[in-house]
Amino acid sequence: MTPRLRVLDGGAVLEGPVESDPWKFQAACVDAFVASWRARGFSPVTVDNDIGQLERTLRALGRPAWEVTPEDIDRVVGDLAVAGRTTATRREYVQIFKGFHRFLQARKAAEIEAAFGVRLVCPVDEFNASRHVGDDSPAELAPPVPERVSEFFDFLKTRIATARKYAPAARDYALFRTLYHAGLRSEEAALLDRPDVHFGRGPFGKLHVRFGKGAHTSGPRPRWVPMLDGLDLVLRWFLEDVRGRFPDSAVLFADESGGALHPGTIRNRLRYLMMLEGRPGADWFSPHALRRACATHNYERGVDLVAIQQLLGHWTVSSTMRYVNYQELHQMGENPQVA
Repeated sequence: MTPRLRVLDGGAVLEGPVESDPWKFQAACVDAFVASWRARGFSPVTVDNDIGQLERTLRALGRPAWEVTPEDIDRVVGDLAVAGRTTATRREYVQIFKGFHRFLQARKAAEIEAAFGVRLVCPVDEFNASRHVGDDSPAELAPPVPERVSEFFDFLKTRIATARKYAPAARDYALFRTLYHAGLRSEEAALLDRPDVHFGRGPFGKLHVRFGKGAHTSGPRPRWVPMLDGLDLVLRWFLEDVRGRFPDSAVLFADESGGALHPGTIRNRLRYLMMLEGRPGADWFSPHALRRACATHNYERGVDLVAIQQLLGHWTVSSTMRYVNYQELHQMGENPQVA
């Protein structure tokens, strides 16, 4: 006799368990999740790193992913904090689990409900969701749209002609264009020297980010970043017409004494400029939001996610997914590991 069918979210499935052992079923789901990474072209190193992180997370939770509660997430993150693990490490545990749970919701919800009688609800909520310390939360604030970024740069360009001091105003324009087009962190831009600008490397030239942020206390991770979208022209103008107006030093974006700008100064400078721009507070953004805007806008125009990972200097592609606007990923059918 033909088995009866019943309608569940995610499609129709045979009534009855597909796999009665929850641990074997979860292992198969993990394999399918990993296969989806490989299908999207992620590098073997990226895949191996993320598999290890996911396995550690699931082992710490101690129960099948569809049975995990918000209290389980709190317990695991709390145990990591007691053990002295960094904020970044705790955040990674939450991120990788949330990505896996989204995969289950998209691909396995009907099978899980049929086999185990559980309707999937993500246990990562507003109280335990990961958040960058000191930065805007990617889960809560979308990066500025291209039109907003363009308007801000138009304001900075206009201000160069009217500012009391030409050199700082011109430096600000070049600095924030660099943060956006190259996707740099404030700390990385502050540590750039003039010899780090290589106009002859590649079709557009590249920046040598010698002090890229490392992962897991590994120390600086250098990388080469292409100067896209006319950034090479901006930096040529800056070096030829602006940088010589500051005291002589190796620093690229120098302060008025010739020293390197502090990352906090860059953040405060951006806030000051947006205050001068006169836009409402809802239109303001941080230097870190410009970095996320770089990732999102490149993804929207078809740049491969792995290429964006390399541009930003992320250790794993799961970190890059967090920077890409969640709404765009959802609309394009992507299954982000982190919202």
